[in-house]
Amino acid sequence: MTTNKKVVTVIGLGAMGITLATLLLKDGYKVTVWNRSAEKAAPLVAAGALLASDAAAAVAASPVTVICVYNHEATFNILATAAVRNVLQGRTLLQLTTISPAESRLSATWAADNGAAYMNGAIQAAPAQMGSADTPILVSGPEAVYTAVTPLLQVFGGGITYLGDAIAAAPTMDLATLSYIYGSAIGFFHGVRISESEGFGADKYAAIIGGITPSYGEFLKHEGNMIHAGNYNITQSPMRISIEATARLEQTAVESGINSAFPAFAAALFKKAAVAGYEEEEVAALIKVLRQPAGV
Repeated sequence: MTTNKKVVTVIGLGAMGITLATLLLKDGYKVTVWNRSAEKAAPLVAAGALLASDAAAAVAASPVTVICVYNHEATFNILATAAVRNVLQGRTLLQLTTISPAESRLSATWAADNGAAYMNGAIQAAPAQMGSADTPILVSGPEAVYTAVTPLLQVFGGGITYLGDAIAAAPTMDLATLSYIYGSAIGFFHGVRISESEGFGADKYAAIIGGITPSYGEFLKHEGNMIHAGNYNITQSPMRISIEATARLEQTAVESGINSAFPAFAAALFKKAAVAGYEEEEVAALIKVLRQPAGV
């Protein structure tokens, strides 16, 4: 498969979509754009982009269409029309919208049924971080399609990880990393409340967190490798320590009169590990609790 490297369409002009189109223009692409609210395209048109009259005209204008909209439903509200389907044959859809693994499979099937190639991507950066050598982008789909769109992806960022043919791989890993990010963020914000309850500013606490984060990343890599190997022999952190620590977090929240939802949730998970008899295993054994059916 080959594509014209310098002709592309961008559908969706939120903050990220505008950034993507701007990067493409700066790299010398002929860029066609379309958005439900046409006024958002004005700065891009002023910079040299072409504004399509409708979604079908936008798709027809280029061999590759980059889609970056709100969600899966928004994507199909735009694409699943007779006019768009009539111009899809032989074109490539590069989906950069955040969607679920199941939605990615539906999208790939729909694209194939309408004669289009399909690639799934997940941007793991904010608009201001795009276009850098290390901007992380996860990609999955047929290797031939990946090869064809790689020059385009490299305009968006250099930290591209191709996860293989399985179309759901990129959204799967995107959601997995988001789970880590939001879990960490909630823990961080709860830590702010602990600090505040004893008169410490968030700045001092944040500085400490910034210092320990790199080593903690290495610790999590180690725990992940243990899970992958199915080996829960104690190596770095016995489960019993975390059972006690999360119970202490919940107790401190109650005693301090601050919101206890997060530590109560964490402590409950580790209590299940204790009941299951995992105290004398590595903390990675908590995965065995999380693998239990919902409601257990």
